Amino acid sequence: MADTGTAPPPALTGAQLAASWTAPLSTRDRYVVDAAGDRFKLKSGNWAGAQGTWQGSGDVGDVANHQAGQMSHNIPLGLDRKPIAQILADFHALGLNSIRLPFANALVHDTSVVPDSAVTANPQLKGKTPLQVLDAVVAALTADGFAVILNNHTTSYRFCCGLDGNERWNSGQSTQQWIDDWVFLAKRYQADKRVVGADLRNEVRRDTWNDPNWGWGNDHDLNKALEEAGNKILQANPDMLVIMEGINWQGIPTDITPHGRPTLTPVATLSNTLIRSDKLVYAAHFYGYTGPNHTGATGTGETHDPRYEEFTPAQLAQVVDDQALFVTRSGQHFTAPVWISEFGAAGRGDIDARERAWFTHFTDILVRNDTDFAIWPLVGWTDANGTPQDNWAMVNYGANGARLGVMDAGDWRATDWNKLVNAPGRTGRIAPATRWNMLNLDHSDYNVSTTMLAKPDWSPGNRKGNCPDGQRVTGLARSSGRGLCTDAGQPARASGAWTVVTDERYVTGGDWASGYNKLQCPDRTFAVGYSVSGNAMAALLCAPATASLPTTGRVLWFDRGDNRPATGGSTASDWAPGNYKGQCTDGEYLAGVAHTWRWNHGGVPDALLCRPLA
Repeated sequence: MADTGTAPPPALTGAQLAASWTAPLSTRDRYVVDAAGDRFKLKSGNWAGAQGTWQGSGDVGDVANHQAGQMSHNIPLGLDRKPIAQILADFHALGLNSIRLPFANALVHDTSVVPDSAVTANPQLKGKTPLQVLDAVVAALTADGFAVILNNHTTSYRFCCGLDGNERWNSGQSTQQWIDDWVFLAKRYQADKRVVGADLRNEVRRDTWNDPNWGWGNDHDLNKALEEAGNKILQANPDMLVIMEGINWQGIPTDITPHGRPTLTPVATLSNTLIRSDKLVYAAHFYGYTGPNHTGATGTGETHDPRYEEFTPAQLAQVVDDQALFVTRSGQHFTAPVWISEFGAAGRGDIDARERAWFTHFTDILVRNDTDFAIWPLVGWTDANGTPQDNWAMVNYGANGARLGVMDAGDWRATDWNKLVNAPGRTGRIAPATRWNMLNLDHSDYNVSTTMLAKPDWSPGNRKGNCPDGQRVTGLARSSGRGLCTDAGQPARASGAWTVVTDERYVTGGDWASGYNKLQCPDRTFAVGYSVSGNAMAALLCAPATASLPTTGRVLWFDRGDNRPATGGSTASDWAPGNYKGQCTDGEYLAGVAHTWRWNHGGVPDALLCRPLA
């Protein structure tokens, strides 16, 4: 490698990488951790190709009609040019520990055999379907110590990402088919614990007529679709990380119409809750030529909004935090790891000075924030003259297998790349952290309890919210049906039946909300769910504790304003904007809810009975 002033990353062998971590992966606070609870920072790259490279016009069999003149035959690029073991050795040399593998839904159903020419350097793959080739690639990667994250990049094999028929998870297919494909893959790789994650959908964006949304409850609701798919995956394979990108684009890109790139900003007030709350990772993409309100287009679709590469370093750091990295703040309902699962820049050939400066500033942000990352893309081709056909690729291979990569002289990105993969960061054991998770009953049931998912409907005709097993209800919103769960100081749950409370039969200790209807859990139980009719309280769901719980407590009113604790408990984030919220402290359990139909209160919750945990 050329003298860059920054040493290249140490190249681990497959055996060394495999010995350095134990699958499966999960999360604690803002960190991904391995099975031993040690930090596993995702230092990843995108090995593209299985998502398709055809650009959507002309003969699909003509290589000129494929991205950068590179025809993948719908399998990971480079298998025609280099034995897979040598490709993986180059990934080790880059300092990677994980690979994002984009794929198309079409691949799951494709029974055609890849041409022999697509696997010239790997003859053992001749006669296989694209899915069988993916199987072999996954097996080789995980045997060599890499963590593999599958990424649903496209529906068809058409190259992403514009108005290409791949805009949403249900573009060209139903939501159910999309979920079925994910469940199929989750089960297919269940025995290989180093297949660690499902990146649910790439760059969800507007199609010709409609925007995706976050929380409207319809068939364009990304928040809803991600949760449904994530929970089905976890039911099929509880070991998987579930990775969710936000909305990549909304609106029509003209200077006179609303438009923008929400990314993860909606998560601030409507985050996701899974049946395994230690499996959620959020993801975001950043490229210098795009912007928070800029499509990245030149000409048609271009606006006068700034691109990311036009921001000062301080402005760029702020906008990246606003759009994505705020999610890593501890102690909030949205707290989770954030994986920048795509970013990149052109390395060799004509150099764009602004893009080069942006890459330096952006990698500085990743270093400063100790952020998980995945560069785009890993593999490309060189032409007959040895020139990269896609100069964004980190490693390029000639038809004869000759390599030209970032680890070879002449690629200006080497300094920034080595800075990034060698950056100091949090290592070692990550202590378990308290969690807070939203329940969102805006439109339908919100059942994220594996216990209750296996049981009949406990409050027929009403919308129900059930906390993940191991958490309890700690807060309610007054007029929206939203709630907050936590595991702070969680009492151990007994094995007995859960109790549905619809009246005042369990009220003890006197009338704690005179003139109000009261739903109170039986003594020695705590609220783990609730149901509403409209926004009016219908029932509480109470789980038994293994030990006695204090029956003294306090009444917390929130009928005239927010009443949340000053510290702890997701207090620096709003989980029900525009509604009054009541929330017990982290050292209390919710034992009851008071409501009334008098004074036009509409039966919504007005007060909580909060009792100490000890």
